[in-house]
Amino acid sequence: MLGTDFRTGSPNWLDLGSPDTDGAARFYSALFGWNFVSAGPEAGGYGFFQLDGKTVAALGPLTEEGAASAWMVHFMSPDIQATAKAVKDGGGKVRMEPMDVMGEGWLAQFTDPQGAEFASWQPGKTAGLQRASDDNTLVWAELHVPDPGAAIAFYAGVFGWRHAEMEAPGMTYRVLSVADGDQQDASFGGVAPHMGEGEESRWTPYFNVPDVDATVTTATANGGSVVMPASDVPEVGRIAWVADPSGAVFALLKPDPRV
Repeated sequence: MLGTDFRTGSPNWLDLGSPDTDGAARFYSALFGWNFVSAGPEAGGYGFFQLDGKTVAALGPLTEEGAASAWMVHFMSPDIQATAKAVKDGGGKVRMEPMDVMGEGWLAQFTDPQGAEFASWQPGKTAGLQRASDDNTLVWAELHVPDPGAAIAFYAGVFGWRHAEMEAPGMTYRVLSVADGDQQDASFGGVAPHMGEGEESRWTPYFNVPDVDATVTTATANGGSVVMPASDVPEVGRIAWVADPSGAVFALLKPDPRV
């Protein structure tokens, strides 16, 4: 599971682009108990979701023309220029060239060859998220694409990720790990094939919650919608997919305590 001891390729930042940042702040406060803290007038409306004073995600207005509301997973890069080159060499696109973010770190945004958007963060004064895998924080990152094998090859070329295959109902699931350390302990996410025609290629964040069904009820009561109803996945836990009022998709997970 995720931690805050970031290594190359670790998910180290997560933010939401929304057309209604005030509404998003209210929704996620009701859902997870998060508090939104502005990064200041020079940040253009960007700010931080905090839980008990620790940053667990971030929120800002949409900045790309035609962009839809979505969560963006960022992966740690020790050299963001080299990461951008590896993305291009692997057939991906650089949507936003590496830029210095007020001394806090370097940011770049990419699209992989199958259309899934992601970003990289090279730490400066800000290393990344301050809490992960606790209740109501990021616990897993999952990629859905038409060709998981091709995706694994691309990201291995960019971040050096390893993977292990496990059989899941109706598919083979690939568990991703960073390049260093024990492979199981270094796991942080997975890759799954598209399950239906027209499904979008994307990275989806999973948040650890103590009660998936209760959280789904809270989401719908506050204007969210159910994308995938709550269900039990053997040897994983209870999972649901939901969308916030602006359509940004994310997932909920109560991990199986036996795993």
